[in-house]
Amino acid sequence: MWKAAELPSVSLDGSDQRKRIVELLSTASLELSTADHGAIDTSRAFLPPRSEVYINFVPGDSYDDVISKTAQLSRAGFRPVPHIAVRHLTGFTQLHDVLARARDAGVKRALLIAGDLDRPVGPFHSSLEVIETGLLAKHDIQTVGIAGYPEGHPKIGAAALDAALDAKLRRLHRDGIAPYIVTQFCFDAAPILGWLVRIRAAGIDAPVRIGLAGPASIATLAKFAVRCGIGNSILALVGGQTSVARLLVESGPEMVISALAASDLAGLGVEGLHLFTFGGLVRTGKWLRAAAEGGFALAANGGFRVKGGTP
Repeated sequence: MWKAAELPSVSLDGSDQRKRIVELLSTASLELSTADHGAIDTSRAFLPPRSEVYINFVPGDSYDDVISKTAQLSRAGFRPVPHIAVRHLTGFTQLHDVLARARDAGVKRALLIAGDLDRPVGPFHSSLEVIETGLLAKHDIQTVGIAGYPEGHPKIGAAALDAALDAKLRRLHRDGIAPYIVTQFCFDAAPILGWLVRIRAAGIDAPVRIGLAGPASIATLAKFAVRCGIGNSILALVGGQTSVARLLVESGPEMVISALAASDLAGLGVEGLHLFTFGGLVRTGKWLRAAAEGGFALAANGGFRVKGGTP
């Protein structure tokens, strides 16, 4: 069992570092929006067949749009993972309908999130309440992702977060559903690794997919970070960048990925990376494909530079 202060790492030469970066990125998942036009063709251009593609749910979306995009991705040969934003559900009947349509679209894996609403539109306040309906198993959802917060949550204390995570995992196991965790994005590897060590020391063994922001302008990333309540790692993104011109420069997850690649992720139960596409699906897709194919050079600052990617 990991001790709370341990941050496992490995010693790598340049060749090994490149290999580990490629391995991480070749199995990365990404997400798209229901508003991403041409998303299917874009996904075909940048992702291998059978890749997992998440369909996010943001305020203003409808479940009709999410399930429609889910079905399109399934027909195109991908493995769609729809977000189920529980506070946007009107009730048990809509939940049943959404899950039934997802099942008909071939969905076996879904991601449960609370959703960006202070007041739910229906009876569901938390992901746990949806899990407790038993409908996920009834509709043959075999694997369920739940959110993890390496830097905490702006509205929920650490103890409450830990208790909720434990309760969700226990109930999913009880229902015969395999759980995993998708983390909120960070701009620094240290809080991610520290959180992983902490939950493993606490006996939580669910696989983890580490969330990272794909390449986008610093201003765009900072906007989403503030909206999502990202903690101190935002300083790694904007530290010292006070000019408007500098904030418009594109930034990517290269430094974080390099640090993660030099860590014992397998020993910490990490199953892969998940990329949020705040800079747009095409931009992230191009970056991911180039990097996964080894189209990058290691940089003196410890990161790497993707050909045609971030500076």
